Amino acid sequence: MSQEKTKQAEVAVNSNNETAIFASGCFWGTEFYFQKANGVISTTVGYTGGSTENPTYQQVSGGRTGHAEAIKVTYDPTKTSYENMVKLFYETHDQSQQDRQGPDIGSQYRSGIFYENEEQKAIAEKLTGELKSKGYKVATEITKAGPFYAAENYHQDYYEKNGQSPYCHRYIKKF
Repeated sequence: MSQEKTKQAEVAVNSNNETAIFASGCFWGTEFYFQKANGVISTTVGYTGGSTENPTYQQVSGGRTGHAEAIKVTYDPTKTSYENMVKLFYETHDQSQQDRQGPDIGSQYRSGIFYENEEQKAIAEKLTGELKSKGYKVATEITKAGPFYAAENYHQDYYEKNGQSPYCHRYIKKF
């Protein structure tokens, strides 16, 4: 059984899995790091935070929908935590950049944490405060999650399929 099929089976079996939604520039680079994280079962790249229902990549990349390129992470809370997910999010992009990440410019590339409940919101705010207290500039928005729309299939597992590495994401220890 392939690794992806194994992960899908694991998702179906364990209904206690949790999800986290992040935006940190190009969703390919964000997915690259989360796919390698301990406890992560699956990732889906997509769009969230805007007003257009079922947007396409062309619409989102044109900046006409209000959506951000984002990732939905499904993880096993017995192997990792939401706090670890937020730390990885912050440690794999430049949270100081407003409406951009590296060469990608526009609100669709903004830094955002889309929380699903008050516990996630509190953890995101706590870690954001820790970064600020360490002297980091933080432009990340912390917003209640709304609808998440999966991106087209050719965007899923992009770096894994193409054998490339992220061009605007890299890991930097911050916590």
